[in-house]
Amino acid sequence: MSFELVTKQNIAIAAEIHAISWRESHKSFCSKEFVDAHTTERQMRFIEREMESGKEFYILYDTEAKGIVSIKDNLIENLYVLPSAQQKGYGSKLLKYAEEKCPGVPKLWILSNNNAAKNLYIKHGYTFTGNVKSLKNELQELEMQLTR
Repeated sequence: MSFELVTKQNIAIAAEIHAISWRESHKSFCSKEFVDAHTTERQMRFIEREMESGKEFYILYDTEAKGIVSIKDNLIENLYVLPSAQQKGYGSKLLKYAEEKCPGVPKLWILSNNNAAKNLYIKHGYTFTGNVKSLKNELQELEMQLTR
């Protein structure tokens, strides 16, 4: 198992993971048109903009690419594992790797309806800070931070 920094040479791999995983995680509460618009090409432009703003993206490999994560300062974002690789510990490995890259207390934001993410982060010592961002249709983003 290894981690690789995303560069122009491998950004297409990260974008494909992001697109596939994002579509799968959002299909139950977003319109089909909105979900389908999140193509690999669109997510590649998204990752490029995120990298230009100072975020570092990493790909997790275990014989082949399994997931991605981004880090900027103490903020962990874009943790996505391919649907076919979920429930195999890759999310935990990506989270631990990202935590080690944070210079201070790791923080992250999750969608209020993402129970799988909540369970993962709580299992790894994260608690809710009380900070909330309201989105559409009563959906919220909730901030969590590592507390152990």
